Amino acid sequence: MLKRRWNSRRRWAHGLLVAALVGAPALLGGQVSLRTVVDLAQRNSTAVRAAQADVNKAAAVLSESKDVVIPSINFSTGLPVFPEVGFTGTVPSIWSASAQSLIFSVSQKRYIDAARMGLRAATASLKDAMEQAALDVSTAYIEFDTVDRELDAAHQEEDFAGRLVQIEQERAEAGVDPLSDLLQAKLTAAQVKLKRQQLEARAATLAKQLATLTGLPVGSITPDHSSIPEIPEFNCEDPQTVSGISSAQLLARSKLLVAKGDEEVNYLPQLSFGAQYVRQTNLLNSVNQYFGGRLPANNFSSGIAISIPLLDFGHRAKARESAADALRATVEAEQAQRQNDVLISELTGRLRELSTAAEIAGLQQQIAAEQLKTAITQLQYGNGAGNAPGAAPQPTPKAEQLARIDERQKYEDSLESGFDLAKARLNLLRALGHMEDWLNELHGK
Repeated sequence: MLKRRWNSRRRWAHGLLVAALVGAPALLGGQVSLRTVVDLAQRNSTAVRAAQADVNKAAAVLSESKDVVIPSINFSTGLPVFPEVGFTGTVPSIWSASAQSLIFSVSQKRYIDAARMGLRAATASLKDAMEQAALDVSTAYIEFDTVDRELDAAHQEEDFAGRLVQIEQERAEAGVDPLSDLLQAKLTAAQVKLKRQQLEARAATLAKQLATLTGLPVGSITPDHSSIPEIPEFNCEDPQTVSGISSAQLLARSKLLVAKGDEEVNYLPQLSFGAQYVRQTNLLNSVNQYFGGRLPANNFSSGIAISIPLLDFGHRAKARESAADALRATVEAEQAQRQNDVLISELTGRLRELSTAAEIAGLQQQIAAEQLKTAITQLQYGNGAGNAPGAAPQPTPKAEQLARIDERQKYEDSLESGFDLAKARLNLLRALGHMEDWLNELHGK
């Protein structure tokens, strides 16, 4: 009773929590942590729910295979519609009850082991579906956070581009710069505008994707950058078994046990128990006139049946079918393992490239930031070259805006390179079987 009350309270608390998570974004500005998004995505995922249904089915199959040793009891009752004429060969009864169960069968032991292995396979498949849901929503969330920060930089860049066009317009009207410089400034502003529009379209797509994955309303999620933990790096030489591959291997072993059981049923005997009680009636029949004495009202029988297979082509064909299924499942498990090994190799090589690219983008952004500082300083205090012949020209407001635009572009490139690196690391963690470590770190943040 206490356990039921506790479970009921937990369900109510869970429902209130989900309602709060759904309603909170609209009230609190929409900021949702990565941990919350992952939890919602795993609960909302159709793949996870389908995998959970497979687990329930596998558990029922295991129970079904084990329950054959528990006697099944059947009760039936009924009276004839018309009076019986002559001897029908069966004892007329008001009601009857029977019990049947399996006592011994080597094949059934194989089937039970196969069902137990199938349950483990379904459980591993459920874990794999949850990890995939976490990977998909984590990637979308990190990309959304990256695009959100890129959009902030793009708006600033657009302001600098607008200021550049204004400066060039004034310089062109004063005859200081040719018209081509003004056109080039307008081209730069148009390119910056296009980049901003592309980022907005990408952000809208990611917002829709996150809404679909989590079940929250579109536009209700604003990424919280502080909730994203550092993605760990693992040694590729010590991979763990991926849940999906483990599921395929367990399923192959299950089918092998089924095939072995179907083969053994062709030459191994089995024992079964049976019992029956019949309540005899003389209503609407004259059965007693066909026997030397009156039939008893209570009739009971029981026994153990021994079934010895001699020749059964149907079962032999079934055994060949099961063997073919087991072979196919084994090949598919081996193929999945090989594909994952190739994926690890590809991701490892790509990760090295992306790591170097992110380092280059970061250095370029730092250089652009230093050049911007230099341009601002020289604009305020001059470059110290003076007006001597051959001296470098003094910087202009145009140079400052160009430096600001370049720094923002390099910053956006750095963010994009960082996201590509993070995405590759997450996929590598998944391929190495360390996705659970990432989830543990995420929930501990």
